[in-house]
Amino acid sequence: MAISQAITVSFKQDLMSPGGNLEAQTLKCALYDNTATLNQNTAAYITANEISNSGTNYTTGGATLTNVAISTDGTTAIFDADNVSFANATISAQAALIYNANNSNSSIAVLDFGGVKTSTNGTFELQFPNADASNGLIRIA
Repeated sequence: MAISQAITVSFKQDLMSPGGNLEAQTLKCALYDNTATLNQNTAAYITANEISNSGTNYTTGGATLTNVAISTDGTTAIFDADNVSFANATISAQAALIYNANNSNSSIAVLDFGGVKTSTNGTFELQFPNADASNGLIRIA
């Protein structure tokens, strides 16, 4: 049981497939507890160790990403989306999995929070970094 932040192998394969326009897909972000096993080989969304939706104001499968955009900064391609938040939520999570719901729930990236992050009847928010070549959430140089 370990979490390792990575762009997943399945996403790298999807990049080489026709029709991979992420801006036209339904991308989701699911949250996981500290016992989850998520890494570059996580091929698709999994329910094992996803946080409970019982009394948390979290829905199984996570939230849909909004305003997904692909841009470039110099020679680096950058993926960006609006921050994800769960209002009035009691959540303890250590990781998130971004995945493509339109492509057999194939995984895109594992985000390791570096420790368990919590909210108690408040807003649990994933704040994505600035979309540039040095800081973007997902960057391909």
